[in-house]
Amino acid sequence: MAVLCKVSDYLKLIKFSHSIFALPFAFTAALIAADGVPSFHQLFWITVAMVGGRSGAMGMNRIADRKIDALNPRTKDRELPRGVMKPLEAMVFTVIAFAVLLLAAYMLNPLCFKVSPFVLFVLFGYSYTKRFTWMCHMVLGIALALAPLGAWIAVRGTFNPEVLPLCFAVMFWVAGFDTLYGLQDMDFDKKQGLHSIPGYFGVKNSLMIARLFHVITIGLLLSLVPIFNLSNYYLLGVLIASGLMIYEHSLVKPNDLSKLNIAFFNMNGYISITVFVFTLVHYIVS
Repeated sequence: MAVLCKVSDYLKLIKFSHSIFALPFAFTAALIAADGVPSFHQLFWITVAMVGGRSGAMGMNRIADRKIDALNPRTKDRELPRGVMKPLEAMVFTVIAFAVLLLAAYMLNPLCFKVSPFVLFVLFGYSYTKRFTWMCHMVLGIALALAPLGAWIAVRGTFNPEVLPLCFAVMFWVAGFDTLYGLQDMDFDKKQGLHSIPGYFGVKNSLMIARLFHVITIGLLLSLVPIFNLSNYYLLGVLIASGLMIYEHSLVKPNDLSKLNIAFFNMNGYISITVFVFTLVHYIVS
């Protein structure tokens, strides 16, 4: 029972249930790179790399922010501020997670392994960006945009610029919803001298910026249709995902942020899954 409780603490530490956000976009890139369904070997190690990378990044974020989290009413009950888990335990877990990422990269192909240190640098460094720039939301977007880029390289074994619109789509998508999520901590960030788009631009302007980011996301996802000759199945998926983004923004109003968690956790999971499922349908049916 104690072991299960400790496992549960680790899963809560990294919010494992939210891993769904970027993984479908990695699979989407893998499908496009393979022009069909990749091999089991590739899919397996892409999944392992994603889980390892995200777990390590979240672990690092919790370690870096543990003192800040202890002061924030929204985050003071997290595992490290409460003392449920010691910083050393979290650090060991983070090192193991990043080691898993390196192993997965090695198992995929030489280029994946060569670029993995850069990936680690981004995943490690993101946690500190809100200390000096409101562009931290974009840095988080870059971190998650490495998922489709890594999956592409995992399948092709090479870097090809045509994958970049998908990567930028993920970057702006993440930056948009992270800006919305940051509205919860706007006042706290100002008091603590932390940087964020909401803290710098205010609620109304932040909502407009998030909407702009998601408009760009939709445009970039649509640009993949002519680049990769994707069918109407994929197009339908993007249109549905666009509708979900519109609904997401309708839940968040300048004078009412009460539905923000619904907008963040539910809608974004649906968006990434929708794009992946309809991309898969394209390759199965076409």
